[in-house]
Amino acid sequence: MFSEKANTIFQDVIKTYKVLNTVDQPFTNKFDKNEDVISHLLYRKCWIDTVQWAYEDIIRDPNIDPVGALKLKRMIDASNQDRTDTVEYIDSYFLDKYKNVTPKSDAKINSESPAWVIDRLSILALKIYHMHIETVREDASDSHKAACQKKLDVLLEQRVDLSTALDDLLNDIANGDKYMKVYKQMKMYNDDELNPVLRGQK
Repeated sequence: MFSEKANTIFQDVIKTYKVLNTVDQPFTNKFDKNEDVISHLLYRKCWIDTVQWAYEDIIRDPNIDPVGALKLKRMIDASNQDRTDTVEYIDSYFLDKYKNVTPKSDAKINSESPAWVIDRLSILALKIYHMHIETVREDASDSHKAACQKKLDVLLEQRVDLSTALDDLLNDIANGDKYMKVYKQMKMYNDDELNPVLRGQK
């Protein structure tokens, strides 16, 4: 199943990142994009999410230097754009993969494209990792660990459900029961022409 492949890659990314556990560590993709483009994209996608998770932790420091916070905000913005671009690359992969499938006359569209479901799975992998850490923290109370274990159980169930939904969607697309229609995100706030503040700087 495709979801198993994705979830395995996501867990590997997080494990690899946590060895150095720093946002400025060099990134090396374990997959050659010319040999396995989808694995390359999945690995890249989760790395972006993992670094951004750390960014989001850092920027919430109540004692953060305002100048440093602004710099970090810019980095988060760039990361979000990179994340969106990578999601669209993943959808482009699936559009190409299923380009010769003729949808059935009663085929329906899904509310999410495959790549945006994958995006949710990647974030979910991070939630599961960090919630698990909370369940085994030596300095945490038993009540804290118990509460986090309940949340972890829900997250694990959610991963099963979301993985099943992704595999079902890809199977439906392959069989012509559903068809893909991708809308580019068209983010406006990073665009020199669409953001009135940026446009005013020109």
